[in-house]
Amino acid sequence: MAAARIFTQEDKLTNGMPRLISRLQQFRRGSPLSFRLLAYILLFSSVFTLIASGLQIYTDFRKDVSVIDDRLHVIETGYRSSLSRSLWALDQNLIQIQLEGILSLPDIVHLRLRIYPDSELVMGERPKNGTAIRQHSFQIGHQGSIDTQLGELVVTASLERSYSDLQQRIWVILTTQFFKTFVVSILIVWILRQLVTRHLSRMASYARNFSLENLDEPLKLDRPDTLRYRSDELGQVTDAFNQMRERLTEDLERRKRDESEIRKLSMAVEQSPSSVMICDRQWRIEFVNQKFSQLTGYPADQVLGQRPGDLALGGRNTRSTQQLWQTIRLQVQRVGVWQGEVNSVRRNGDRFWEQIVVTSIKDPEGRVTNFLVVGEDISIRKRYEQQLLRQANYDILTGLPNRMLALDRLKLALAQAQRENTLVGVMFLDLDNFKHINDTLGHDAGDTLLVEAARRISASLRGTSTVARLGGDEFLVVLPGLKDPGDTEQVADRILAGFSTPFILGGQEVFVTTSIGIAIYPSDCDNSGTLLQNADAAMYEAKHKGKSAWERFAPEMKEVSHERLQMESRLRRAQELDEFELWFQPIVETATGHVTGAEALLRWNSPVMGLIMPDRFIPLAEETGMIIPIGRWVLEQACMAARRWQEATGRELQIAVNVSPRQFRDPEFVESTLEILTACDLPPNRLEMEITERLILDNSIETATILRQLDEAGIRLSVDDFGTGFSALSYLKSYPFDSLKIDKAFVADVMVSGDNASLVLAIINMAHSLKLTVVAEGVEEPAQQDFLRKHHCDFAQGYLYSRPAPEPDFLAWLRDH
Repeated sequence: MAAARIFTQEDKLTNGMPRLISRLQQFRRGSPLSFRLLAYILLFSSVFTLIASGLQIYTDFRKDVSVIDDRLHVIETGYRSSLSRSLWALDQNLIQIQLEGILSLPDIVHLRLRIYPDSELVMGERPKNGTAIRQHSFQIGHQGSIDTQLGELVVTASLERSYSDLQQRIWVILTTQFFKTFVVSILIVWILRQLVTRHLSRMASYARNFSLENLDEPLKLDRPDTLRYRSDELGQVTDAFNQMRERLTEDLERRKRDESEIRKLSMAVEQSPSSVMICDRQWRIEFVNQKFSQLTGYPADQVLGQRPGDLALGGRNTRSTQQLWQTIRLQVQRVGVWQGEVNSVRRNGDRFWEQIVVTSIKDPEGRVTNFLVVGEDISIRKRYEQQLLRQANYDILTGLPNRMLALDRLKLALAQAQRENTLVGVMFLDLDNFKHINDTLGHDAGDTLLVEAARRISASLRGTSTVARLGGDEFLVVLPGLKDPGDTEQVADRILAGFSTPFILGGQEVFVTTSIGIAIYPSDCDNSGTLLQNADAAMYEAKHKGKSAWERFAPEMKEVSHERLQMESRLRRAQELDEFELWFQPIVETATGHVTGAEALLRWNSPVMGLIMPDRFIPLAEETGMIIPIGRWVLEQACMAARRWQEATGRELQIAVNVSPRQFRDPEFVESTLEILTACDLPPNRLEMEITERLILDNSIETATILRQLDEAGIRLSVDDFGTGFSALSYLKSYPFDSLKIDKAFVADVMVSGDNASLVLAIINMAHSLKLTVVAEGVEEPAQQDFLRKHHCDFAQGYLYSRPAPEPDFLAWLRDH
């Protein structure tokens, strides 16, 4: 039975060892860090335990040995005196008893007492060889008058008991320390497993399964989510994992945005309206976009690896091409950019102008990695530049050279004449009554007239002569290489003869003439600027003498031109210097003789030039555009005067103001008129605007609109100087006029000319049939007044009643009449 039991225990031990080893292997594979930690803990703990146990055992052994040594010293101190007396007395029995007492002490195994001189007493058994012993000897003597040495006692103690206890203690300590170390190691490993390694395994599993598809899943450990846990090392590592995941998510989003930007830039380059070419550092083409292929006709696969200079001129490797691209490369290397215009050739041989910008592409360290060549087809722009160049030198309407080109040619002609000792004729032409054509027939008719006039002037010239349009209706003719001054007069006569034929404008014949001023180089002047001024002065002299004529420059003409220039300069400052005055002439009802209103007449009282009548400065004001602010001032002063008359006399008189056709082109004319009436507190029906037939015949939409707006506002409208222009009676019915003013030229001869009397009578009857009132101007004799009253002319004005007078004099006349 005992044998069978022993066999069963050995069998269990034999079968249990493989299972233990298998579990250790599983533990090693499943948690290698814990296994290594356990091994290291056991190893170092065992070494530490052995060292500590050895120290403890050695200390205990030394303590036992020290006890024995102390006992031996106690024997010396305790038995020396008694043994000394016994030996002195030679009491053998007492000595025997004392030695037996010493031998009975623990660990004392042998005593040897030497008695001087030659006796010896031995008790106990001497330990065998190899047994650890401790010996102690001391002298025994007698102290009397003379110190006598009686003998020596050698005490031997055995350490066998101490060694036996030491062996037992070693096994107990080692066993205890081993189990303690093993249990503590297992406990430490378990704690480490619970607190660290299993979370590390979770982290490892998370890291192994981590991918771009599960970035939204954070790392979570199987432990409480508290501040204490979040602040430890595992919490910091977990936070680091999650921050890494968040940064990776941000990096991916940023990369997507960058990819989108790169894709966008790539698409922008590929779909750019400009051709794009990228070359390497050796200027070999690496990339071209679609626009490059469309522009040049070269597919991308045919140009890759080539140099731009090989394509610049259709593949012809000319010296100019090489020099051009050598210059481009040098400048790009020096300053980083080159731009310019190149006349390139497409693959099919067509030439085109290309604007090229070449820049270097650098890496973040500033090293050149590539070169960018951006091109744009500027052929259309080049054509526009040529057109602009032509427009800058030629008149668009007539195709003639403009002022700039004409002056250049004039300077060249003067230089050539100086070298060849010849003459140069300069002719300044201005169409007569062109503004009247423009105002009555419209601007289209005026443009047609200018074109036809340019053709007729050009047809009258020969050779190297130049015809230029200076602007408006002014033309310049340069006649170089003349031998005789009379040649200019022959050309002028041919030009005047060319204008004798009527112009067809708007389906009707119109006769337009021109006035010509002539100046000769070098007799009249030796520089181009003054020569033009002299020709201009001669032209104004031709107009002054009746138009449709030519005049040669004379020195006295310059004074007239200078006077006109001075008048224009002073006119621009006249309103600012308060030099304008309004004079008033009464308008009288012919049937009763009552004053119903007055006409405002503008005068210019210049401190330098004296009192200037309107026929001298009004045309100049219309030509320069000064008539608009002057007309606004006249309207404002007239309305204010009518308001003052009412306050002074209590009578509500009407005020008539002449309006220039140029004022109707002011877009603020109606608005400013109504503002003036409001500011002056004058009812609109007390203001009458006198309009010339020239404006009526304009028949433009703007004129009709302005007249309608004025009529709707209540302002009275009158046709001034009726019968002196191209009268069109149908317009009187179309426009909302209230009255007609018969020109004084008809009234002056009404008593001496039957035709004039019949004409005035016809105008009165016609106006009344259209429900218009009639005002006769220039009444100077009572007989004229009687004629007008007899034929029911509504109103009259003239010297018979009063000359135009300043406001104080007119106000005094009102009080008297």
